[in-house]
Amino acid sequence: MKSRRYFYYILVIFLFCILGVRLISIRASKEEYQEKLLAKTEVYISGSSAPRGRILDTNGNVLVDNIGVKTIYYNKIKGINIEDEIEIAKKLADILTIDPAGTKALKDYWLVTNSNGESLITEEEYKLLEERKLTNNDITDLKYERITEEMLNSFSDIEKKAAHIYSLMNDGYVYSKKEILKDVSESEYAKVIESNIPGVTGELSWERIYLYGDTLKNIFGSIGLIPEERKEEYLSSGYELTDTVGLSYLEYEYEEYLKGTKAEYLVNSDNTLTLVSEEKRGNDLVLSIDINLQLKVEEIIKDKIILGDKYPNTDYYKDSYALVSDPNNGSILAIAGIRRNDDDSWSDISLNTINKSFTIGSAVKGATIAVGYNYGLIEMDKYITDSCVKLYLVPEKCSFKSLGRINDLTALAYSSNYYQYLIAIGLTGNTYKPNIKLNATEEHFNIYRNMLASFGLGVKTEIDLPGEQTGIIGKTIADDLLLNLAIGQYDTYTPVEVLQYINSLATGKRTALSLMKEIKSNDDVILSNESTVLNEIELEQVYLDRIREGLKLVLSEGTGRIYVDKSINAAGKTGTSESFYDSNSDGTVDVATITSTFAGYFPSDNPKFSVVVITPNISHNNGSNDTMYYGASKITKDITNYLAENY
Repeated sequence: MKSRRYFYYILVIFLFCILGVRLISIRASKEEYQEKLLAKTEVYISGSSAPRGRILDTNGNVLVDNIGVKTIYYNKIKGINIEDEIEIAKKLADILTIDPAGTKALKDYWLVTNSNGESLITEEEYKLLEERKLTNNDITDLKYERITEEMLNSFSDIEKKAAHIYSLMNDGYVYSKKEILKDVSESEYAKVIESNIPGVTGELSWERIYLYGDTLKNIFGSIGLIPEERKEEYLSSGYELTDTVGLSYLEYEYEEYLKGTKAEYLVNSDNTLTLVSEEKRGNDLVLSIDINLQLKVEEIIKDKIILGDKYPNTDYYKDSYALVSDPNNGSILAIAGIRRNDDDSWSDISLNTINKSFTIGSAVKGATIAVGYNYGLIEMDKYITDSCVKLYLVPEKCSFKSLGRINDLTALAYSSNYYQYLIAIGLTGNTYKPNIKLNATEEHFNIYRNMLASFGLGVKTEIDLPGEQTGIIGKTIADDLLLNLAIGQYDTYTPVEVLQYINSLATGKRTALSLMKEIKSNDDVILSNESTVLNEIELEQVYLDRIREGLKLVLSEGTGRIYVDKSINAAGKTGTSESFYDSNSDGTVDVATITSTFAGYFPSDNPKFSVVVITPNISHNNGSNDTMYYGASKITKDITNYLAENY
């Protein structure tokens, strides 16, 4: 009997233990459920903006940064009513220095503070509305017409300011954060924060600041609100329509890295906000650009444009372009386009390097002579006598002067047009004789253009700047135009194409151009630029070396001997081409001019730098003499000397 009683005691204790554990488990589950329910019912809102990542040069100098502007925002909270919003507007109006509302906003405010203007409509008009003889829009129009100046003037100054604020609070999307006032004073900002007004926050809105003025500003690109045509793209990536994004060029290209993370706020039960997580700056974009070199190149261009005033025939010489890169990986170290305006001010036109094209003349011959090598149309070191060619019904075409005996090397060095003409004639299957008909075909043009494209001329360079254009490819097929194509007097090319072309000659491979060196999060590199080889040059090494030897002769004894100091040991090619200028800005070119180009690299045996200079409209033929200002040579010499001395 006693043992049975103990058994019951033990059983009861055991059951109580099980019940206790179960109650604890239920309570824990209930608490967990309540936490989850609370988390679902809690309301969070984001800050208005976050600082974007900075843009730096290759040495860490900050080029583009952010500046915080104290701004007051309002975020409509779920369940808030009109009366509450009017009170919020009045509280802000009492603190902020803001303009009074305009007439439309003031009438809106009169309506919301006067029972939606019901007293302005007669019973007869309401009856007509019921009978559908008047529309709701008609009734609204009548209300606005009947709000008099006297009625609006009854508002105090504070109420007129509140009316303005109320209109801002209800502008745009219901769910979006509304900017009430930007660039407020320290005292106003502090008062707003201290007042804990429901739905109102004081935050820093971030704007871009450019530490080197207009230098490269166009290349950096712009930021702004999401454009309508890209709305779906950004919304699907988690953006809000009110977010600031990169709209063009580098800001757009590297948006995913540059964008910051906005602050997050918890909406409390009393409609005040608690900061949950602070905003975070985006990643830094480090460029291959050396800002000191960039500024020096711009200074050199300006000096030489001004110097041109002292020479004849430079009336239309207004701008120049100069680019410097590492030919081994396509990294751009400087990319400058400078124009002198009519009022002697300067404009940055560096974007023209990717979207404006030029005929570059004999500068292309490093690629067009490759057609002769590839198709067995020339023999290395075989001499011929420079001369002219006369095609059927086409005026005689010659080199710029009689060059005497030349071979493949000296044809490059002294820029023989005749040598290139013979290659083009041979490509058509003909042997030259006076008044010959070549019967050139599209295939012959394509052979040249494919060779040029393999070096980077006539195709996109794949530079990391959205909107890159290619030059203009001529559409007409004719015998004389095939010869023009062979000497760079037909198709046009952008400055970056010319840069990629000379890089290809220097390295034997076509590499994509780039401005991005790396992406950094604080001091950590999260992405490094890896050079992209787009194609190998399809030319036997012996021929490529032969072309390089000819390019060295260009600068040591040929047409480019005044372009680069001989001690630098450079290789390159000069070009002079006919161009045209619109002298009176009427949209029609009316003056024949000369454009001068240089493309080269150094040291020739182990290239470290490549340089391209294009000087459009450097001279014209309307003067009393044919004197030409060699601006391209002067720009090139100063840049190459600066590089040799400082790098």
